[in-house]
Amino acid sequence: MSFKAFLATMVILLNAVAVHAQGARPAPPAAPASGLIDLNSASRDDLMSLDGIGEVRADAIIRARPFKAKTELVERRLIPEALYEKIADKVMARPPPVAPAPRPAQPAPKRT
Repeated sequence: MSFKAFLATMVILLNAVAVHAQGARPAPPAAPASGLIDLNSASRDDLMSLDGIGEVRADAIIRARPFKAKTELVERRLIPEALYEKIADKVMARPPPVAPAPRPAQPAPKRT
């Protein structure tokens, strides 16, 4: 076997081991596919990763949830418009999941 063939075989084996090892680990939390930070579910640390959002503003955003639109950050006076313009392309407001309406209770059958 030539050195190149040996090296190629080792690379294939190492890749197979790496893929198998990754399958054994739990998957990290799913980030939005678009890479945007969801105002309705982001952690305090995620919000603080945005320029101009510190502890106080991150906490205020969390307390003000849920948001129907990201523009509510300015409408509710959580951040100034100039700051909103800086972060608007980095955030989104995904609507929270709607819980199904409770069913009315069925009357108990009458005993005769």
